[in-house]
Amino acid sequence: MKIDQAKSMRKGEELPVGNLLSYLRSKGIFQHEEPRFSQFPSGFSNLTYLLEGKEKDYVLRRPPFGAKIKSAHDMSREYRILKALENSGFAKIPKATLLCEDENVIGAPFFLMERIQGIILRNQVPVDQVLTPSNFRKISLASLDTLLELHQLELVKSGLMQLGKPEGYVERQVKGWAQRYDHAATDTIPEMEAAKSFLLQHIPPTQKTTFIHNDFKYDNLVLDPSDFTKVSAVLDWEMATVGDPLMDLGTSLTYWVEAEDDPTMKAFNLTWEKGNLTRQEVIDYYGEKSGLKMEDMPFYYAFGAFKVGVICQQIYYRYKQGFTQDPRFGALIAVVKACGSNANRAIQTGKI
Repeated sequence: MKIDQAKSMRKGEELPVGNLLSYLRSKGIFQHEEPRFSQFPSGFSNLTYLLEGKEKDYVLRRPPFGAKIKSAHDMSREYRILKALENSGFAKIPKATLLCEDENVIGAPFFLMERIQGIILRNQVPVDQVLTPSNFRKISLASLDTLLELHQLELVKSGLMQLGKPEGYVERQVKGWAQRYDHAATDTIPEMEAAKSFLLQHIPPTQKTTFIHNDFKYDNLVLDPSDFTKVSAVLDWEMATVGDPLMDLGTSLTYWVEAEDDPTMKAFNLTWEKGNLTRQEVIDYYGEKSGLKMEDMPFYYAFGAFKVGVICQQIYYRYKQGFTQDPRFGALIAVVKACGSNANRAIQTGKI
């Protein structure tokens, strides 16, 4: 199985290598070498680059071009999250190395973290590896165990509590994502409008407050290359906060596509391959391990589907405005429609 590979930087998303290298050398990084710069091709939000040196590799994260959603692309916050997670004892993270808030260096704030070598499962089974149903079952269980571990972290001493506002979290999230959708809408999608109305009127009480990732799925996990049923690291903490853990699970379930689901959603995960737990099995497993009541999961799943739809709508909006020419972004309107459909099915049937 191939380790996730970076490629040449996309047109319009190149780093100003000379400026960046001068800055890094002033901070004691790459002082006597010429690193190789490339870009990771996957992902739809913050841009991620690989800086390869002779002795150590780094990963650079910066906001997307044209982004105006500050809370979702706050580099200093993501950097502080990684530091707080390190203080909490959560070891499944890349080590944050450097934060730069001076936009004169590359045109935007950015941070640097150490690269973790490993396997990232994206939307296709690698051609050089056979993954059996038994493998996928172990991977799905390992991912859920990692999510449960995250939801059990100590919040106060670690500093994690300072990174969120748990009181009124669910209501605030529903209202906030509803407003974001209104601001980024380009097409009339009745299913998204119906989901928005339902969510605003049916907010459940919160059972527990934990630290949550908010984008927890297979392609944000780095698997151990010597045993890919073990999670080495969790990536992309840009939307992490303190809140209701079932909101986190609901978002994960949105990406937890099954074989019979809309093919549009299969581009985000390999959970539809044989051996993976079904969404209901995920809910049952999480409920058993966490001790939380799970009867409101249709709401949390509908919210997760609506939120993912809004995220894709925001990216599609940037594409329509000409801020990026990445052809993947032009296809995201189909994902928005699929998310609206999934949310409404859960609302109307009570099944996920």
